[in-house]
Parts: sequence; structure tokens; C-alpha cells
Amino acid sequence: MSVNWIAADWPAPDGLVAGSTTRTGGVSAGGFDSLNLGAHVGDIEGNVAENRRRFAADCKLPSAPMWLSQVHGTEVTVSSEQGNSQEADAIFTREPDRVCAVMTADCLPVLMVSGDGVELAAAHAGWRGLCNGVLESTLRAFETSPDNILAWLGPAISQQNFEVGDDVRQAFVFHDDAAGEFFMPNDRGRWQADLYGLARQRLNAAGVKQIYGGNACTYDDPDRFFSYRRDGRCGRMAHFVFRYS
Repeated sequence: MSVNWIAADWPAPDGLVAGSTTRTGGVSAGGFDSLNLGAHVGDIEGNVAENRRRFAADCKLPSAPMWLSQVHGTEVTVSSEQGNSQEADAIFTREPDRVCAVMTADCLPVLMVSGDGVELAAAHAGWRGLCNGVLESTLRAFETSPDNILAWLGPAISQQNFEVGDDVRQAFVFHDDAAGEFFMPNDRGRWQADLYGLARQRLNAAGVKQIYGGNACTYDDPDRFFSYRRDGRCGRMAHFVFRYS
């Protein structure tokens, strides 16, 4: 079975490839069934290696991604050469044939590209990173002005399935009162948070107007996506962007 992946639905320049893997097409078993690309979640090392090999082959990656050690922060690393994992939650490059990739299992992946296709980035935006400014940090790596950047929001948990406490809402509202509209009260005295809406708000405030995607739910689609909220111990999908030379 070949790797099943979702192409980003945005008007990106020619020569650019971007999208998200699903959970199908790999060799892992159990909660990692089957295309788990995360080496940090307790899966068998050899299975992860084979899954990554299949990902690279079936998605025709020009080079191996520099897999990040994601910590729900705002650090951005620059991919100039293949190397070991770095502690960061976003990766940026201006070089062709370099793959920018992040992994998720409910958090929001955001891919970005300049209008000419030269500058590329991938960001991992869980609520902490999103609130603390990971998208703004990623945008600062670009020389291109924000109004000439395209952003694609990959598969993440939807508002109806993402329950948070008052501390999360207060953290966002402290940054911007307008963020309050993306939290819906539930009958348990908590809040349903709209990661997609919060990301669009932050991108718009930073000057990015060309925003696409944001119409999937990892929690509601167990056939295609891993979900930490739904399953606990589970695999990870990859979200990637690169430009052929």
C-alpha cells in the first residue's frame, strides 16, 4: 500500500510540493497503525524508519527532512543542510530541495510560502505555541512581506472536540481581547477552542491575508488521522513543504 497524503489546496507557485500525510500506508501496528512517522512516541524503531522511507519515496521528497524535537515553543530553525533533530517548533528555508516538516496528532500544522516560492516554512502550532507567538516568529524569518505570503492550515482538532480550561482562554485574551470569540462555552463550565480561527486571527493581525485549508478534524476522522485527544498513545502525521530545484 502506498502512502496516502493530502495535497495542500492553495494557489502555490509551480515547483512547490506541500501537504500532510495520513495514517495509512505504513507498517506500524496497534495505536501506531500504520504510517507513524514519530520516533518519540514508543513505536518500534525499525517500523518508524521504514515508514519514513516510504514517506520519502511515495511523496518524492528530494531530501530527508530535518525532523524537529518539538516542545510547544516558538523557536524557528533554518534548514540549510540535513542534520540531526533540533529543538524547535518551526523550520524555514530558502534553499531548493530542502524539506520543511513538522509532526502532529491534533495540534495545528501551518505551512507557509512566499508568493515567488523561494521562501518556505512549516510550523507546529499547539495552543501554547500559537498563543506565545510561533506563527509570528516564523513570519519574521521571511524577507518577503506578510501580504505576499500564503499560509495553509493542515489537519488539526476541530472546535467541537477541543475542550480547554479557563486558563487557556485567558492566555489568548490577554494577548488580544478579540481572541475571545474563538472560545465557545460548554455545559461543563469549560471552553471549546477553535484552533483554526485563532490561527487565522493571528496570521491576519500579522498581515497575512492569503490563508487556506482549515477544514479537517483529526479527532473525528480515525480512518485518516492520528489523534492524541482521542486515543492517547498514538502515532504522528507529517506536514511538509519543499521546492524542487
